[in-house]
Amino acid sequence: MTADTYAGNAKAQSPGGKSTLTSSASDQTFGSASSADKLIPERDKWGKPIEFVLSCINYAIGLGNVWRFPHLVYRNGGGAFLIPYFLMVFIIGLPIFFAELVVGQFAGMGPNKAYARMAPFFTGLGYCTLVVITLVTIYYMVIISWILFYLFSSFDAVLGWGSCAHSFNSDRCFSSVEEMACKVNNTNDANDLIFWGKKCTAMSEICGMKGFLAQNASFCLNGTDLVPLKEVVNRTLASEEYYNEYLLGLGDADWNNWGYPRWQLVLCLALAWTLAFFCVIKGIKTAGKVVYFTSLFPYVILTVLLIRGATLPGAVNGIWFYIKPDWSKLLEPDVWADSASQVFYSFGIGCGSLITLASFNKFNNNSHFDAVAVSITNAFTAIFAGFSIFAILGFMAHSMGVNIEDVVTQGPGLAFIAYPEAVLLMPFPQLWAVLFFIMMFILGIGSQFAGIEAINTAVIDHWPHLRRHQWRVTLGTCLCCFLAALPMVCNGGIYLFTLFDWHTASWAVLLIGFGEIVIISWVYGMDRIFENLWEMGMKLGKWQRRYWWAVWMIITPIFSLAVFIFTLTDIGATSYLIYFEQYMFPAWADAIGWLLGTATLLPFPLCLMYQVVKYRKNLHLLFHPTSKWKAQDASSVKPIIGISIDDKELGSDTNSSTDSSVIP
Repeated sequence: MTADTYAGNAKAQSPGGKSTLTSSASDQTFGSASSADKLIPERDKWGKPIEFVLSCINYAIGLGNVWRFPHLVYRNGGGAFLIPYFLMVFIIGLPIFFAELVVGQFAGMGPNKAYARMAPFFTGLGYCTLVVITLVTIYYMVIISWILFYLFSSFDAVLGWGSCAHSFNSDRCFSSVEEMACKVNNTNDANDLIFWGKKCTAMSEICGMKGFLAQNASFCLNGTDLVPLKEVVNRTLASEEYYNEYLLGLGDADWNNWGYPRWQLVLCLALAWTLAFFCVIKGIKTAGKVVYFTSLFPYVILTVLLIRGATLPGAVNGIWFYIKPDWSKLLEPDVWADSASQVFYSFGIGCGSLITLASFNKFNNNSHFDAVAVSITNAFTAIFAGFSIFAILGFMAHSMGVNIEDVVTQGPGLAFIAYPEAVLLMPFPQLWAVLFFIMMFILGIGSQFAGIEAINTAVIDHWPHLRRHQWRVTLGTCLCCFLAALPMVCNGGIYLFTLFDWHTASWAVLLIGFGEIVIISWVYGMDRIFENLWEMGMKLGKWQRRYWWAVWMIITPIFSLAVFIFTLTDIGATSYLIYFEQYMFPAWADAIGWLLGTATLLPFPLCLMYQVVKYRKNLHLLFHPTSKWKAQDASSVKPIIGISIDDKELGSDTNSSTDSSVIP
């Protein structure tokens, strides 16, 4: 329904010729479902099918493809890792991905309403996804604020992370640029100079601190034994001190000395949320247009970085290090667990966002093709990004004269330490820094669109009349998430961020994904789901039906549960690496992390208790769809007649219960 149609239907001509609303004032009470339907605009739909595909790509392909996947490939056998990875794409990633699209597209509702209507027993499942995506959206935007900080710093005439001359730098600060300047006149003897103590220092002086003799710029002599320099002194990269001391303002902050919000990060966080707000201000109407840029432009920058990186000395060594297969790794269970968890997290499943995006599809959209296309694109993007990153890391190792494994890292360490250090060694470092952080910003902010929309949809599905005020709902979401993230931009905010990172979108999401598969296969039933696919125009061949039956009924539930159990057994005490020391969180802080993870699952038992009381006389109906579970385009399918029962939903905005039916 267009805005003009809505306006026309909402008004009636009075005898005097003036238009008046047909509903009474009482119909417009906040939270009331008795408001006339004609006052509530219809749900938006994607303008074009490609907008939905690009939005899924935008959501699924995020920072993890750039900073986590390449490291996992290196750590788990290089090219050999691709075998379990692609296997997990087709037995975990794609099945859950497609299942979420089917649920959202068929019902035309967000996960909260969809799962409650699909089987009342699983009412809490949708609310679990809402809690997860809310927590993830809060802490993920903090990363984007860091990216903006670095992006603005990239325009400085001298890149700040390349110097040890700042007041926050320690005597052990190491600048690769200044190190190269110190070594210009070295002659491979005891008088060689290196950068130490914020100045060029002779190796004889450094080795003498340990009672050793100097050999050259790389080794000391302990009698006749060569002692590597890194075993004599601990040097920290200038970029690492810049990240910890200038960006985060870590200093001596800990859980007992939290510090204050850093105004630079507060402004960057506010800017990030402001940009996100304007990108999704009208929901998918604006987001659907923005994704043309945010989903495609990162490929341009990745390609530019790969071409540039491939021309640098040492790049070939870095790429070979990335893809060199170690087939023996396939015998290690950790490799298979890593591949499964990477697929789970990189696809963004178990967070409700995909259901939300699919709920705006037209009823007959071919989401089967979309799921396969997005899954394959996601997998190959991660591999492609790895080539770009390892070409740069190979060059960095070559320039610094160290082994590649000494510069390989993941997560924030790659984005804010290793790569910024690498661009210092390139011609026109500001240009490559700007391009890299623009790419990271687009990848990050693009992934946020679906999260914000998922939260908004949960609110609007609960109170449909708020659809008329969508921009206000979006503003409220952005403002609340901004305020909730403020503790993470304090001096000790990285510790809270680490708790969120370890416990919100980690082990709990694996269990949610398991629940999503169980409800459509074992509870709702494969016959029903195949019939729904047929109703939406997705006619599957015999072998396609066999594949989906096998993964949904058996393979995906087993592997999802196995990965969940393995992940729980592998989680240790929460910690954060500060230079050369592992800061272990106090037990009470670690307990907060586990409470965060548990909070994402808490809605399930709470909602279940409510439903058990509600259906206490007909408990078997907890596992049957309610009469409100129907196709969003109900006119296109036959009506379903079932058992009469009061099926007022948990959290429904209806003011009175009605008799409806449950599908037997």
